[in-house]
Amino acid sequence: MWVPDAAHEALRDLVRAREAAKQDQLRARHRLSKFLLRHGRRASAGIKPWTLKYMQWIRQQVQFEQPAQEYTRLDYLHEVEHANERIGRLEEAIREAVKLAPRPMQEVMHALQGLRGIAQISAVTIVSELGQISRFDRARQLMGTAGRWRARIRVENGCNGSITKTGNAHLRRVVMEAAWSYRHRPAIGAALRKRQEGLSQEVKEIAWKAQHRLHKRYCSLVGAGKDKRKVVTAVGRELLGFIWAIGVQVESNRTLESK
Repeated sequence: MWVPDAAHEALRDLVRAREAAKQDQLRARHRLSKFLLRHGRRASAGIKPWTLKYMQWIRQQVQFEQPAQEYTRLDYLHEVEHANERIGRLEEAIREAVKLAPRPMQEVMHALQGLRGIAQISAVTIVSELGQISRFDRARQLMGTAGRWRARIRVENGCNGSITKTGNAHLRRVVMEAAWSYRHRPAIGAALRKRQEGLSQEVKEIAWKAQHRLHKRYCSLVGAGKDKRKVVTAVGRELLGFIWAIGVQVESNRTLESK
């Protein structure tokens, strides 16, 4: 059990507000896209959904003869744009809140961004949901906080069981999203290299080890014919172990410096 202090609780509320805004954005996009599909309106080949070109296509080239349908298009479009603006405001608020966060929190959030698939929003979510990571004596304890990730292999009727979803859903969501990036070969791109600037060599080594181990794990399970969603679940569980290792490394260094 962990009772968040004022700083963690405030940041957690802001992060969860953004998560709610993302869910509203998804629903608004679904309403608009399904409305267009019902009437046979499809963008030209090469225009990816929800890019700037896609939005321009909806604004400028999609029109309906019936006024009621045109009002519907405009209303759905307004909701999508409103959701985009709302998320932008919340993300800017998160960036400002990080600057005002206690120094130990900032250091852990920065260090976690050294991992592939974990940028600022994900790192802030992890720290705000977990608090002090070194309070977990072992990585398995942290894994338990995210829930029982083990998929049941067999049930009585011989069918595959479902993945359990107990635990912290907010933490599990960001870790699962990050886990998908480990299907790619180990590499340090421009964005990741920039995020790793100023990090200690120990943290960089943990992040590099994570790339090799988790990619190998992904390829091994996929090669064995496992369902990709369950494979990513297994990779995400192991990713939590590397998150624990980095958090403990940074927080222990901070403790030694303060003495």
